[in-house]
Amino acid sequence: MDGVTLYDGGVYLLQGTTVVPQNDHEALIGLTGGVPNREEARRGTIAHGIMQAHNASGDESRLKVTFDCLTSHDITYVGIVQTAKASGLEKFPMPYVLTTCHNTLCAVGGTINEDDHLFGLSAAKHYGGIYVPPHMAVIHQYMREMMAGCGKMILGSDSHTRYGALGTMAIGEGGGELVKQLLGQTYDVATPDVVAVYLEGSCQPFVGPQDVALAIIGAVFSCGYVKNKVMEFVGPAVATMTTDFRNGVDVMTTETTCLSSIWRTDDDTRRYLADHGRADDYRQLDPAHVAYYDGCVRVDLSKIRPMIALPFHPSNVYTIDELNANPRDILAEVERAADKIAGRAGSLDLMSKVDAAGIHVQQGVIAGCAGGNYTNVMEAANALRGKSCGSGEFALSVYPSSQPVFADLVKKGAVYDLMQAGAIVRTAFCGPCFGAGDTPANNCLSVRHTTRNFPNREGSKPGNGQMSGVALMDARSIAATAAAGGVLTGADALDCWGDVPEHEFDATSYNNRVFCGFGCGKKEDPLVYGPNIKDWPQMEPLGENLLMQVCSKIMDPVTTTDELIPSGETSSYRSNPLGLAEFTLSRRDPEYVGRAKAFAAVEAQRLEGRLAAEVADAFSAAQQVEPAASLENTEMGSMIYAVKPGDGSAREQAASCQRVLGGVANIVEQYATKRYRSNVINWGMLPLQSDDAPQFEVGDYVFIPGVRKAVEAGKERFAGHIIRNGQVSGTIDLYMAPLTAAERQIILDGCLINFNRNKK
Repeated sequence: MDGVTLYDGGVYLLQGTTVVPQNDHEALIGLTGGVPNREEARRGTIAHGIMQAHNASGDESRLKVTFDCLTSHDITYVGIVQTAKASGLEKFPMPYVLTTCHNTLCAVGGTINEDDHLFGLSAAKHYGGIYVPPHMAVIHQYMREMMAGCGKMILGSDSHTRYGALGTMAIGEGGGELVKQLLGQTYDVATPDVVAVYLEGSCQPFVGPQDVALAIIGAVFSCGYVKNKVMEFVGPAVATMTTDFRNGVDVMTTETTCLSSIWRTDDDTRRYLADHGRADDYRQLDPAHVAYYDGCVRVDLSKIRPMIALPFHPSNVYTIDELNANPRDILAEVERAADKIAGRAGSLDLMSKVDAAGIHVQQGVIAGCAGGNYTNVMEAANALRGKSCGSGEFALSVYPSSQPVFADLVKKGAVYDLMQAGAIVRTAFCGPCFGAGDTPANNCLSVRHTTRNFPNREGSKPGNGQMSGVALMDARSIAATAAAGGVLTGADALDCWGDVPEHEFDATSYNNRVFCGFGCGKKEDPLVYGPNIKDWPQMEPLGENLLMQVCSKIMDPVTTTDELIPSGETSSYRSNPLGLAEFTLSRRDPEYVGRAKAFAAVEAQRLEGRLAAEVADAFSAAQQVEPAASLENTEMGSMIYAVKPGDGSAREQAASCQRVLGGVANIVEQYATKRYRSNVINWGMLPLQSDDAPQFEVGDYVFIPGVRKAVEAGKERFAGHIIRNGQVSGTIDLYMAPLTAAERQIILDGCLINFNRNKK
């Protein structure tokens, strides 16, 4: 990727300006008088200081973190509060922000989402929280404006929880990890590696934050360079970016699969925080004079060009110039990928969108925590002032990221300019990012300044013949495309950039509408339940032995959380565990739910002391392996196999839906993200891995004898006996990456709820 270089191995950063590879001893001696002590220099990163300031373990290599603040949106906060309530929650022990920006539409899928909103407000009143009503702000913009600060750590139940540009190490995890914080427990993780992102040069005026982010993602994702690590942004070019610009780059670090991010801070950070009424939250953060990093992503900003990430991943990156120079070959590759996803030929016809004028797109969207920032929208308005989006197929929607941003854009005339050009300006809403708003028509190409473009993400249903393509671009290039009537155009075609007046933040709308009740919970104020808000069903502890039926086998290189549990129209069932579970794998393996429910019925019969006829032969084969196996001591549950599941969202429902259907394990080659593996654990399933090719098919069984004692003893390797047609047909070597004592106990107890109940 032009402008982005990955170092092979660790580096030392000297005086914040000079990068020296760890093995270049001659240079190190010349610059420092010797070879620095690597372990001591590790302590010189910004990330190390923040992590250890929040670490209660007493062990620098193992973190036990208590966060300064929590945040959730309305797809996740009902389930989190319900889980914590079932586990004995008394009050929110730290600021917990409940934003209403995902399930904002009040009637989707036949349920009333406003019921969830009233539940969120009632929870804030009852337990002492902060509630942000619909249309006021997307989750991450509110946190930037009102909560983030230098040296803090924030945990959110949304994968794009990233506030590194404000000096905050933020992490997106599944709801179980937030429940632990609410109950006074810690976030336990091995201290992650830290990778420097060294910025030099300066961006061309037509280059925006999404261009920089996509260039980095394209360079690091496929090789896993920063997977589960912390990205630390340093170097002289940090100072060339405004904090609003940095926020736009930072939020996209999630798509690299890193754990968190942090940036050096400066006077612009100070100004941003002061302008938002929080001058006391500023602290200058810089690496030590000698700091060691476990890798380095070197970015020459001057070489970044307007970028596009084609379907179906933010790492499928080209420059817009490259695409326009060779559209037929590149788009043909996307069409082949679409056919594979949809399981049919001709699923997406992009070639018909190319003519002598260029590539025609049908939709543009600027929205959310990545695209809806003040600067992005203002730049788009400047580009479209006095122009027209046209009256053809192409349509442009713009969603400012918060009410204060929207209000300032109105005051400065930007909204007027956008509307006059034909753009539709909407309130703060995350819907376009996950398929609950501006869903494109079948066979359309949509360009978006949002966070993701996974298959299904924007609302397509490939299994039902509904297929569209989403490409990610910066707001500037989307505006240039709109000015060209929908012909794909890079921002470098226009000369109108950089004329952005200072943002004037005014918190009046928040002061008038946001409920701020931290520390003032009133138990006499009851939780308000709608008819679609259901409690979690009872879940069993782990059995002495485990007989698992393979209910899905997915051999795709990566399986996203959107495929494990779809977003979009399913959002209306997020507060109904069994109702939502009906959608599990529906866009990837539609038969999974029926198989899992059928095997859950087998387990229900076992609990009643009866052996279902359909499993009799498999159980007999299991007893040949372990003669002591009996109905009383052999749990039966479903299992899925996937090569690399869990890329994308933090939503815990990707795991909880499997669990409420009777799931007991995942077997994988590797987990795409730590957060998905954590979700599997917190819902009481075994996070199994295997280096063996899976010699089983859907409908086969895997029997693990003595599994409970093995987990109790801290064993990490297991033998899985494959049973087919009533016979043991082979074995598979299984293992679990190291677990903490608490994680082992959660699995033994059957889920985090049981774990906390049993502690009383």
